[in-house]
Amino acid sequence: MLKHHQAPPVPPKRVVLLGANGFVARAVIKYLVEKRTEVRAIGRNEINLVDDDAGKRLADELLPDDAIVFLSALTPDKGRGVGPFLDNVHMGAAVCAAIGAKTPAHIVYVSSDAVYPFGSVETNETSCTAPSDLYGAAHLAREIMLKTAAKCPFAILRPTLIYGPGDTHNSYGANRFRRMAHKEGRITLFGAGEEMRDHIFIDDIVSLIDLTLQHRSAGVLNLVSGRSVSFADLARLVARQFPSPIEIVSTPRQTPVIHRKFDATNVHRAFPAFRLTPLEQGLTAAHAAPD
Repeated sequence: MLKHHQAPPVPPKRVVLLGANGFVARAVIKYLVEKRTEVRAIGRNEINLVDDDAGKRLADELLPDDAIVFLSALTPDKGRGVGPFLDNVHMGAAVCAAIGAKTPAHIVYVSSDAVYPFGSVETNETSCTAPSDLYGAAHLAREIMLKTAAKCPFAILRPTLIYGPGDTHNSYGANRFRRMAHKEGRITLFGAGEEMRDHIFIDDIVSLIDLTLQHRSAGVLNLVSGRSVSFADLARLVARQFPSPIEIVSTPRQTPVIHRKFDATNVHRAFPAFRLTPLEQGLTAAHAAPD
């Protein structure tokens, strides 16, 4: 659960955003700029957080009133092996070195639901963290590193599967299904698509990050909708967006069926006026937007 350090909410004087070229980062930058919040967006071409001097170079950029949004990470499409794991941990170490040298006003770390184990039990912020792969382990390691280093309010946001226009990744789910349907006239499922997953619209992710910044919140919050659907049902919802029939194809299953379900109670408790976008509405908006 988040604890708010600013009530009523106040926009930060400046947001230093790390990972400027990512899907979520681009959406956050656009939103903050439209709200006239000053943003210092830093991508890997300017400061590669894996470099040995990255911590010092980042510290040189920081001002005392800054809020940091840490979005930079190698995602699973870049690999789940030891190399990406070590790079992700090195990025976390660079940010820790920077905030150790210059304390900002607020830090928001966008982690991942991959820190939790899969299972049929509903997950919330008090659930045990037990990553099943090195990607989740890297996020959990960075959470612990940053919590140890932070000397200001520190928020950990753990989003579930994000969908929406502008996603450059091709991970299994709504975005890939939409591309398959558009290019091939079919959606191919792993097995029969039995796995249950939670999905959250990109606009909701952006709004929740902004609310966390404005309230200068600290603690842990899962960015989830609280509604899990099977990939088969998700494929049917995506298929309905197209005027022509879309074939949904099952393939032989290569991995066990695993589920993930979340309790969204704390999202509503943290921000009572906020309303999550229903899945059907979000899929319609994603389909209508240029990708």
